[in-house]
Amino acid sequence: MSTPLTDVSLEEAIERIRRHQPQYDRAAYLFVLTALHRRLGELETPRHLEGAELAEAVRQLALDTFGLMSRTVLEHWGVHSTSDLGDIVYLLVEHDVLITRPTDSREDFEGVYSFEEVFDEDYPWARALPGRATSL
Repeated sequence: MSTPLTDVSLEEAIERIRRHQPQYDRAAYLFVLTALHRRLGELETPRHLEGAELAEAVRQLALDTFGLMSRTVLEHWGVHSTSDLGDIVYLLVEHDVLITRPTDSREDFEGVYSFEEVFDEDYPWARALPGRATSL
């Protein structure tokens, strides 16, 4: 996903999207864009990101920002799966905030990871919870 050069203000675009598609909080759109920009900034040379790469960038930013509360915060914003991330991206595309390549699709975001696995089961502290096997 890349950022296009348009006259559409980000705030205006998000407000238009939310008037017609209110299922995602404003913060969800801003968080996805923040993850995109953070990931692009980590690259030596900026390039197009695939859906799975952006989903991974969102996962990492959520863990870095919210830690154990990542899943709770994302779900509070209406984001329950990587498919929701794809919906957010494509709503931003439809409103001229992002652009895609002809080979991109919403399906690129489907099933990239399970929120339960990456935010709960795989969280480092979760391995030390009672009833879970730990290795020393």
